[in-house]
Amino acid sequence: MSSPILTQQRGQILEIALNRPEAFNAFSLDMMVMLSDALAGAATDESIKGVILTGKGKAFCAGGDLKWISQQAGDAGSTLHRLAPQFHIAITEIRRMPKPVLAAINGIAAGGGFSLALACDFRVMAESAVLRQGYTSNGLSIDGGGTFALPRLVGLARSIEIAAFDEPIGAAKALEWGLVTKVVSDVSVMDEALSMAQGLAKSALHSFAWSKRLFLESFNNTLETQLELERQGISDCASHPDGQEGIKAFVEKRKPMF
Repeated sequence: MSSPILTQQRGQILEIALNRPEAFNAFSLDMMVMLSDALAGAATDESIKGVILTGKGKAFCAGGDLKWISQQAGDAGSTLHRLAPQFHIAITEIRRMPKPVLAAINGIAAGGGFSLALACDFRVMAESAVLRQGYTSNGLSIDGGGTFALPRLVGLARSIEIAAFDEPIGAAKALEWGLVTKVVSDVSVMDEALSMAQGLAKSALHSFAWSKRLFLESFNNTLETQLELERQGISDCASHPDGQEGIKAFVEKRKPMF
């Protein structure tokens, strides 16, 4: 039996591929455990400067495997109660990752796959791919941080619209609404994601990590708390080799070499 998660390091970039193409890469418990482990490993591996998430076959991810869930002992609610925390660990690993995480959306991203893509820092979407919230059409509430990400990306009113009507969102509309970073041809999705990740890998990643943390924590902090955190961040960045090089390059009127 093939592994539900495949990893491949391309230079400084780690590609993590969901590998259940026969089930449109729907989640199983084993897949979530392996995904969380791969993300946690990437966060501390100094040879890795960025992560790309994608799916094997025709789909990015169809979300939780409802067929698998229905076959487990007990009712669906108890199974999801066990599965959801492991999915949430993967989402948290992405959000806390001090390196850029990109989703290469090669096909449909629905349900948990939709939430997984939204958790990433950047999303490159194939022209033929489709996003779909998915949960509410199956009588479920949105999971996987989708209710955190959606209103921050598209606003409250549009988030409620997406939840209520659950209409498929094509690439053009996803770009217009700010759900994805870039739309490219189907054959160019991985190449574009890799090019973007490699470009980011050459930037000041210590600065990126602080910026990502500051933006995420800003939603929970008072202005005074956020300003203090910003002071800590800019001081730490200025003392870091990247910050020292950036300041020196600015003074010398040249491009920094991070």
